[in-house]
Amino acid sequence: MEAQYILAVLGLVWVTRWVVKVALDVVAALRKFLWARLTKDNLAVKYGGKWAVVTGCTHGIGKEYARQLAKRGMNILLIARNYDKLDDIQNLIKKESPEVETETVQVDFSFGRMIYPEIARYLADKDVGILVNNVGVITSHPMHFVEVGEDEAWNHINVNMASMVAMTQLVLPGMVARGRGAIINLASVASSQPVPYLGLYSATKVFVDFFSESLRWELRGSGVTVQTIRPGYVTTNMTQYSKFVSEPSTFVPNPERFVASALPTLGHAGRTTGYWAHGLQMFVTDEMFSREGRMFLFDVWNKLLRKEAIKED
Repeated sequence: MEAQYILAVLGLVWVTRWVVKVALDVVAALRKFLWARLTKDNLAVKYGGKWAVVTGCTHGIGKEYARQLAKRGMNILLIARNYDKLDDIQNLIKKESPEVETETVQVDFSFGRMIYPEIARYLADKDVGILVNNVGVITSHPMHFVEVGEDEAWNHINVNMASMVAMTQLVLPGMVARGRGAIINLASVASSQPVPYLGLYSATKVFVDFFSESLRWELRGSGVTVQTIRPGYVTTNMTQYSKFVSEPSTFVPNPERFVASALPTLGHAGRTTGYWAHGLQMFVTDEMFSREGRMFLFDVWNKLLRKEAIKED
């Protein structure tokens, strides 16, 4: 009887702990995705600068951050590699938000260290309130690492990781000096565990996640906000290799819907998926499966997507 009593108590403690955890997660989700959308701060005032800098801004999530920040009254410095697409997004912002200023910088982040003096020149006279480190690359579809070319591997390093560090070094001193500012770093749900067949991409996003969290801890009390966004599938160029992850649905939002959800969480959540359905997916998989279990699921899923992509080619 004594053993049964002990087991019953342990079971009750475990259930209570789980219920409390779920309740706290629900409250946190409501605060991030509901309450945050009911408040609209003046971003330029809150973060101490009229300019927002967005990398990888010509399509997808980056494009939407640029558009929606402009609609919130921020001037936008657009940084990407394609001149024509930069011109397109600049004209779109001028049409939608004629009261804001826009400038463009055409650079290719895959070139590494050599491009940042040029970017620094454009930043020199600007009070940057918000930096969105969005630029990123991924392989054309899930694949074995031995199939990844040398240039593609270096692009992952220079674009996904080095750009975030270099851009942060350019704007952070000014933010710290003013005692205000915000840095938004785009990681991925793929940073939550190793992802077979997208291992290089997953590893670079772990770097983004860890660097962001470390920086956020260091900057406590400084007035500078650091936010990590870890989205799941969004209908961008990165997901065009499969109809299963490129067609809009409840769990695969388009960029406009995703950023409309993610942007209001700035200042309310330091680390978030940015979108309620992605948060729900992550909660369920984390609660139901071990790290190895999640890797197994990704292994099976990405094998299917790889097979589909190769068949389409």
